[in-house]
Amino acid sequence: EVLALKPDFVALADLGYIGLVVTAPGSGAVDFVSRFFAPEVGVPEDPVTGSAHSTLIPFWAEKLGKTELYARQESARGGELWCRLRGDRVDIGGYAVTFLRGDIQL
Repeated sequence: EVLALKPDFVALADLGYIGLVVTAPGSGAVDFVSRFFAPEVGVPEDPVTGSAHSTLIPFWAEKLGKTELYARQESARGGELWCRLRGDRVDIGGYAVTFLRGDIQL
């Protein structure tokens, strides 16, 4: 269901939120799936969003009664995340893609 969503990005941007996350239970080895949309800030859909998972991990850990989770973000590129809840902290791991490289002078 999450993968099949066809969002109206103009309507989402009109809501005025910086981002919107959609999530659902996974199947098989995947504990939960998600997608993240942020058209208000010029990102129609983010391929894999660690910051969104920092809130999804506690939610799903409580719902599923486990602290180690395997998640999949169902964007066009897709991505797998290994997640762990440690008290009030979350650990998120997965494969990364270099998006930008540069220097900053202060």
